[in-house]
Amino acid sequence: MLARVKSGALTGIDAVVVDVEIDMSLGLPYFNVVGLPEGAVKESKVRVISALKNTGFELPQKRITVNLAPADIRKEGAAFELPIALGVLCASRLLDEEPLSTLLFAGELSLDGVVKPIRGALPLAVAARNAGFKGVMLPAANAHEAALVDQIDVLPVNHVRDAVDHLTGANPITPFRRTGGQASARPTQVLDMADVRGQPDLKLFLEVAAAGSHNLLMCGPPGSGKTMLARRLPGILPSLTFQEALEITKIYSVLGLVPEGEALMTERPFRSPHHTISDAGLIGGGPLGRPGELSMAHHGVLFLDELPEFKKNVLEVLRQPLEEGVVHLARANHNIAFPCRVMLVAAMNPCPCGWFNTEGRTCSCPPSKRSEYYQRVSGPLMDRVDISVQTRPVEQSALVDMRPSGKPSAWYRSRVEAARERQRARFKDLPGIHSNAQMGPRELRQFCTLTTNARKLLVEAVRQHHFSARAHDRILKVARTKADLEGHADITEADMCFAIDSRAFDRRSWYGEELSLLDQKYPVDRKKEARSTAHA
Repeated sequence: MLARVKSGALTGIDAVVVDVEIDMSLGLPYFNVVGLPEGAVKESKVRVISALKNTGFELPQKRITVNLAPADIRKEGAAFELPIALGVLCASRLLDEEPLSTLLFAGELSLDGVVKPIRGALPLAVAARNAGFKGVMLPAANAHEAALVDQIDVLPVNHVRDAVDHLTGANPITPFRRTGGQASARPTQVLDMADVRGQPDLKLFLEVAAAGSHNLLMCGPPGSGKTMLARRLPGILPSLTFQEALEITKIYSVLGLVPEGEALMTERPFRSPHHTISDAGLIGGGPLGRPGELSMAHHGVLFLDELPEFKKNVLEVLRQPLEEGVVHLARANHNIAFPCRVMLVAAMNPCPCGWFNTEGRTCSCPPSKRSEYYQRVSGPLMDRVDISVQTRPVEQSALVDMRPSGKPSAWYRSRVEAARERQRARFKDLPGIHSNAQMGPRELRQFCTLTTNARKLLVEAVRQHHFSARAHDRILKVARTKADLEGHADITEADMCFAIDSRAFDRRSWYGEELSLLDQKYPVDRKKEARSTAHA
């Protein structure tokens, strides 16, 4: 007898509906699984038979063939065991097939019939809704996650007997209902900007980067606060919207990394991979096409500490994803796209020893070593960084002062959220653009109105420093964000000075001694006045 049960297979971070076909025929007892299954799927036949026998079902001694269609899609994981078990019961005429037609099933079985949690419950629920199913039957541990999808019933099961009792009507399962429709309130941040002593200029650059979702590179000696500030960046970013949280949860669901007992990822991710990571580990891929660290940082921060220590081929694969916000992977048997709308934050030393051009310290690196060190980061990759700044050692007076050293993260976050609100209003009619960093050439012409002095300053900077077209556009984006933070309708001369200063490594030899443009344009008193809003 032939039976059909619906399940799903993961492809990237999405799922496709799979027909689980079970044929039971006369012949020597044999259990075979076909349809491009990988190792765990092939082993499922042992667990299915043992789970059904230990649950009390007497199966006929016949030949069983399981086909997973479409056969050209690779099937991996143990989520097919529950639908296979129910299909075997239908083919054995121990269960009616009709109640199964409106549901999609997934779950791993233990040898005693207990249904264990699976990866990818959220994409499976989305696939079930899009395919028009009435509901999904999943492990109870995955119910919170699947219930994020509306318009379908989520039926949680703890044991294969629970599934059978529901389908026969002996003990119907009440659909799981999730309370609340939005991401939960933001918990108190453990890492606070007030912990960072000194470095007011660096904090301002971080604030602008957060306000416009700009990529940031910090170069400076060891102990100048680069890593400490980067780890506090998520605390000043605006709270996740429900749609953003859903996209992040989908990625972590596929990887099986959703925290136990939680349904929705409510914090912006912060990923800091080690510099020995491979290109597949960074952007995703591998035999099964898994998301990499770049996609795991979606709508969050990807922090690359000690940037020149990463392999050059690993860094170069970031070029296209940083521009498009999507990783496209083409393999022999599949094509996958992973979302990766991230803020790239990187930190590096000015030379291998770390002390080049640092007051009070002597650099031991010859010029050739410094040049080789800089060349590990290519110019095209640097061109995709909106803000590149140099850091200085923390002043001794700030180090020994035990009083509170600055504004807390909540203060910075309120200013960042106000700037983001201005951007949401600006881009409300432009789908796919949510921050200044995502503006294209058309949006730059439409929204970046410059005062006369700001325009003259930009023209002179491009002529003098030979900025590329991409660098020119990124200067405009940063200036627009600085103006949003200060509440300016037009980009002023001070905003443009700040944006040009943010291209530090384009303007001079790395770690040069010349003053910033803001220092040159404004005397000390006017400079303090221009920055008073950020350091109040």
